[in-house]
Amino acid sequence: MPLITSAGIGSGLDLESIIQASVDAENRPKMQAFARKEESLQVELSAVGEIKSAIAKLEDVAEKLADPDNFSKRVANIRQPSSGDIISVTPSSKISVGDFKIAVTQLAQGSRATTADGAYSSIDDVVSASGGTLSFAAGADKSFDLTVDAGMTLGELRDAINASDSNFGVTANIVNTGGAAGSKLVLTSNVTGDGNNLVITSDTAELDAIETYDATTNPSGGMTIATEDQAQNAKITVDGLEVQSATNTFEDAVQDMTIKALELSEQDDAGNYDTARLNVDYDRESVNTMVDELIKEYNNLIGNIKFQSRIGKPLNGDSTIRALNDQLVSALSTSLTDAGPFGSIFDIGLGVDKEGYLEKSSLVRSLNDAIDSNYDDIGSAFAGENGVASQLKTLLENYTESGGIMKQREEDLNERIDKIEDDVLNHEYRMESLEQRLRKQYAGLDVLLAQMQQTQAYLGSQLANLPGFTKAKS
Repeated sequence: MPLITSAGIGSGLDLESIIQASVDAENRPKMQAFARKEESLQVELSAVGEIKSAIAKLEDVAEKLADPDNFSKRVANIRQPSSGDIISVTPSSKISVGDFKIAVTQLAQGSRATTADGAYSSIDDVVSASGGTLSFAAGADKSFDLTVDAGMTLGELRDAINASDSNFGVTANIVNTGGAAGSKLVLTSNVTGDGNNLVITSDTAELDAIETYDATTNPSGGMTIATEDQAQNAKITVDGLEVQSATNTFEDAVQDMTIKALELSEQDDAGNYDTARLNVDYDRESVNTMVDELIKEYNNLIGNIKFQSRIGKPLNGDSTIRALNDQLVSALSTSLTDAGPFGSIFDIGLGVDKEGYLEKSSLVRSLNDAIDSNYDDIGSAFAGENGVASQLKTLLENYTESGGIMKQREEDLNERIDKIEDDVLNHEYRMESLEQRLRKQYAGLDVLLAQMQQTQAYLGSQLANLPGFTKAKS
């Protein structure tokens, strides 16, 4: 019996179309249902993702507002004198607010030592024929030694000092005077403060010209430090009181504040110094910015909830979203404790409009009025143990953290989407099995019809050869 490889090839019937139509009738409605269900889940997943993102943004703001340190910041407002900037200031969170007048009467400086006139005629002069060791020191804990090679020139000594890895801050330069004073080695130390002059000694008399002079301890030293070149403290006056520092930075000259002297104050004809006016105040702008961010992100979340839960949207009537909305309102309405005169957030210049959106309000008092009159209590209202921001942070963490409500919701939707993909694969397998079964059934029919057609043709041929058989005329 001949093998029929394509449905209908034996019988001449369009069995391929019949098989395809049968499979499509079973397959298409099911695939369309899968597609509709997956699209619905994807839309719901997107809506959940939008709300989760809005929750996370509000949580970030709530976390900042729940940190007491963000309410203890101070800002320093400086009105510099007309001559230019003379100070910079960094207040700590502990400093009390107040006003100060500050003048810079002396800047800190390191010492500068210079070789004697005529000690060297040029940079090529040899400083030591046999070599030796120079020792440099400034202050109590700054020192280093330098090996002077035999035959080292003045220029080579300068380069060796500047290149020394152990150099604590001594800079060497050579000034060529062009006269009898010759070439002068100039050494500048960056160690500031009274009593911290540069001291240079050596282990050989051949290097006396490089040692620093001291009438008592080293009268043979050839390098001198002029009065105006000696290391000195910085001096400022704070409300007329003189304060000194070994550097240009003053720690706690005003308690809990760092003042840096930048330039000397100018003096008038009477000897009065120009002053900078310093005002230390609460960082109102920072608090206002955080509250503005809270309003923005809270309203963004409320807007997302309203949009995604309206009629026709995937979260319409969703109990989780309704609960979140109610909990947000409850958190805002928290009764405050240890917040001075503020019983709720609505006492500090915030309110909720008829649509449920948060806004700045002056119905009771404005936020700025509340900051001016009870700044520390503002921090308690938000960041206190029972503060609004603390309540919001705890609430929102239940939705966004691992194992949280919205996280679980996303995982559930993704699992359902994955299950649809598995269902589609299973369905496609069933459709393949159905097609194979139909092909097997129709293959038998095709063979049977082909045989019948062959039999009919044979019988017709035999009858046509019988005596007296006449073929009907068409």
